[in-house]
Amino acid sequence: MEFYELHPENPQMRYINKAVEVLKNGGVIIYPTDTVYGIGCDIFNKQALDRVFAIKQDAGTKLLSFVCPDLKDIAKYAKVSDYAYKTMKHLLPGPYTFILPAAREVPKKLWSKRQTVGIRIPNHTIALTLARELGNPIISTSVTNRKGEVMYDPQEMKSIFNMQVDLMLSCGNLQGEPSSIVDLSNETPEIIREGSGDVSYFL
Repeated sequence: MEFYELHPENPQMRYINKAVEVLKNGGVIIYPTDTVYGIGCDIFNKQALDRVFAIKQDAGTKLLSFVCPDLKDIAKYAKVSDYAYKTMKHLLPGPYTFILPAAREVPKKLWSKRQTVGIRIPNHTIALTLARELGNPIISTSVTNRKGEVMYDPQEMKSIFNMQVDLMLSCGNLQGEPSSIVDLSNETPEIIREGSGDVSYFL
């Protein structure tokens, strides 16, 4: 695994570019978000997706969402009602995962049984720059150990995932909770998980 330390607000672009190159070549990376570290790959690379699923299977969880750089092209990846768009515009970028009806362009492997997908626009320069520079959304699934517990220490992740992941971008220990998950696929929002994001907007 290649391992690089980045400044969280002014990340060194040479390291971002290395990560983007890995993603374009079908690699898997670990990167920081505004909540916890995520395992990621290009959502349109089937081989890389299979690798991420294999890693998450080891941890006993399969919850996968993906990072988009902004709301501009969101309709490519999900069917967005006026209410959902207005809600996301108000709360994003931020520590939320929004569940929306999947658009055809998204690989079926990422669809839930209800044909929905989870979308993230985290308030974190590194994550957003990665997705913007790649030009495709990036898988966002929390880095967890075999017990399914969220990991916070980059050095511990480096030792555990050294043979499974191609590159890691580190910006030190992250102590956040995973994102709040809100289902906007129906007319009434449903809070699936209360995490870092304030859900009082929906109460």
